[in-house]
Amino acid sequence: MNANTHDIHDIHDTLVPLFETLRAASRAQPAWDWPARARRLRALRALLLRERDAICAAIAADFGQRPRQETELAELFPVISGIDHALAHGPRWMRPRRRATGLWLKPGRSRLLPQPLGVVGIVAPWNYPLMLSAGPLTGALAAGNRALLKTSEHAPAFGALLARLLAETFPADEVRVVGGDAEAAQAFVALPFDHLVFTGSTAVGHAVMRAASAHLTPLTLELGGKSPVVIGPGADLAHAAERVLVGKLLNAGQTCIAPDYVLLPAGQEAAFARAAQAVARRLYPDLAHNRDYTRIINARQYQRLADWLAEAEAAGVQALPLADAPDDPGLRRMTPRILLNPAPALAVMQHEIFGPLLPVLGYRSLDEAIDFINARPRPLALYVFERGQAAIDQVLARTRSGGVTLNDTLLHVAQDDLPFGGVGASGMGAYHGEEGFRSFSHYRPVFAQSRLAGIGLMKPPYGAAFDRLMRWMVR
Repeated sequence: MNANTHDIHDIHDTLVPLFETLRAASRAQPAWDWPARARRLRALRALLLRERDAICAAIAADFGQRPRQETELAELFPVISGIDHALAHGPRWMRPRRRATGLWLKPGRSRLLPQPLGVVGIVAPWNYPLMLSAGPLTGALAAGNRALLKTSEHAPAFGALLARLLAETFPADEVRVVGGDAEAAQAFVALPFDHLVFTGSTAVGHAVMRAASAHLTPLTLELGGKSPVVIGPGADLAHAAERVLVGKLLNAGQTCIAPDYVLLPAGQEAAFARAAQAVARRLYPDLAHNRDYTRIINARQYQRLADWLAEAEAAGVQALPLADAPDDPGLRRMTPRILLNPAPALAVMQHEIFGPLLPVLGYRSLDEAIDFINARPRPLALYVFERGQAAIDQVLARTRSGGVTLNDTLLHVAQDDLPFGGVGASGMGAYHGEEGFRSFSHYRPVFAQSRLAGIGLMKPPYGAAFDRLMRWMVR
């Protein structure tokens, strides 16, 4: 038996007992009432607030540098807001929902009964390790489920902290966390969960879906993609540049819904680049010593971005730095850049960038911009900057994306009453708010027959009376 086989057995021996404990408990006690669910949500909320400094420090350690304020704004606040939203609306979400009963089955009654699925598996990525683990966990707990979380091997400090905190807060048969590398992730997604949430790349999403198919495990896949920005002919260019740069440079571009490329009227590329340079220098002065600018997560991701930049420059693409600081591979600090009109075949236009490189391309008409978007896989997010409603409506009607923010970036994901999810290659399913409750619940249809039902007339032996009744029913 080789070392790799030993590793696989070790992973299996760790994961399976954890999962079986959760599943056995979910079958023995299939549903919690709302007070029990609310207690668990409040416990999660309390630990996040109590340990906020430790959480921010762990995430900063994993990145090498990430400001506390960025983690609190982009991760802690959305999770706390989501928990508060669930606490406020959960009792209503839990109520049975009356449905109309067909004429021929009256006076029977129909309803939908929301019930927990059982055990929810959550695979969280490294880029927003708190929000993309505790966010789905909120929905799972609100819906009355138990959960097993898999944290990323690229965020080991946070993963170890989260595992300890949740083990101190929840019994072993309610919530648990595991870490591990890609082999551990493969074993994790192969477990027979009642629902599986995966956030990551489209390429890995294919493998997750194949693994889940063995057990017909239902999936929520949040996969990302190349989220475009359309700056319309009637947009305020300076405002657009500021809001695009704020969204792009958050977490140094390592955001699944970050603006991936900009489409704007041909001839405005240079003006946009100048505005972007002014914005970046205002947001991150003295970049070489700035503590507000996040580093690239690891050397492999840094090298990928450096290779893509080098390919674009070798092809003659003008790459305009948005700060005076040089790149620093040792610190994994990459200076943000505008790439002017890169060719579609280049890597920066073929793949989700996930870093501080921003292609800017000119279009001759809004139709051309729309066609450019539609020729590519459907993105997780779309951003439109425009003051004219007709142009906004045109883009919305003729494109498809997971979500949209108009005249800003990222903010649709922060709305608790809007679902978050992809479409096509950017994912399937959604969560946040009530949609998360629905994703992690089974709406069980229940029909209650009445003693006065006339269905007894519709049975053998068939005869003339039955035929007359059937003609009446299908007239």
